[in-house]
Amino acid sequence: MSSTSTYRLPWIALSFFFLLACGPNENEQIRPRKGTITESVYASGRIKAVDQYEAFTSASGPIQEVFVQEGDLVQTGQPILAVYSEREKLSRENAEIARAYADLQANQSRLRDLQLTIDLARSKMLNDSSLFAKQKNLWRQNIGTEIELEQKELAYENSKTAYETAQLRYEDLKKEIEFNERSAQKNLAISRVLESDYVLKSKTDGKVYALLKEKGEMVTPQTALAVIGAADEFLLEMEVDEYDISKVKPGQKIIVTMDSYQGRTFEAVVGKIYPLMNPDTKSFTLEGKFTEGPEQLYPNLSLEANIILSVSENALIVPRTFLIEDRYLLNADGDTLSVEVGIKNYESAEIISGISESTELMKPGR
Repeated sequence: MSSTSTYRLPWIALSFFFLLACGPNENEQIRPRKGTITESVYASGRIKAVDQYEAFTSASGPIQEVFVQEGDLVQTGQPILAVYSEREKLSRENAEIARAYADLQANQSRLRDLQLTIDLARSKMLNDSSLFAKQKNLWRQNIGTEIELEQKELAYENSKTAYETAQLRYEDLKKEIEFNERSAQKNLAISRVLESDYVLKSKTDGKVYALLKEKGEMVTPQTALAVIGAADEFLLEMEVDEYDISKVKPGQKIIVTMDSYQGRTFEAVVGKIYPLMNPDTKSFTLEGKFTEGPEQLYPNLSLEANIILSVSENALIVPRTFLIEDRYLLNADGDTLSVEVGIKNYESAEIISGISESTELMKPGR
């Protein structure tokens, strides 16, 4: 359980030298001593690579090919592995066929055929127009019959209509071909995207820390396939108890210990604090960044941390066990002394006022 505590570190042990020297004697009596006392919040967690994430694919099927190995450096968009899908492959090939069939260049013969029809209709219209004009001139000279004039006029109107109809058919066919071409291009692009979903690609520049499945294994969209993150940037991911989270602020110093570096301590600072509490563990997640870290780090290394809340130097310190209700002490005569308490931790407490270094104190219960 997280709470304020001292941390067992060499340099802190030095600062508590005088405090330890004032431990209870056989008569359970002591005098306060001056020293340094630190208040901190305990946190536990692990090391994570910056931008570390588990990679998933939206595809289902067997892994067809793995393109990288664990430890390889990758770039954004680089393929990690491919999942086989016969359906998506055939769909893409079908879209390519449709795209080739709908191509504007492939339909030029249809357009040329209609263009010939337009040219022929235009020639007939011009010819009929000329005959109609001649017949009108003859009619003005009282040559010919009215029926001949009407026939020439009707022939001209029909050829004119045929010409205009051919033009409209040409424009409609051209629009249809252009639409089909664009539609086929979109369908092909969609098919390629769907097929590309079966290829897992890196979302960031970094390192492949783990490949969680092998070639031939069946996977689903719920299956994590790889762990990828920054190659040489790491952060601390820690859990802090809900009772302590209100004391933690970004920028506070962190003293870090790790099992992989026993006997050594490192320094970091509090970064991001995630505001949502985990209801199962009753804790909050926060991130820290190393200011003095080890030479080599790996994701998921376990760590313990003490987040420094405050430090008081040259403080008047007594053992925590001598306090009564965190506000009273007993002198050597058994009298109760009211004191003002400052920084506290599991072992010790700072006394701001109410006693001096010369005050002899007795442990309660004696």
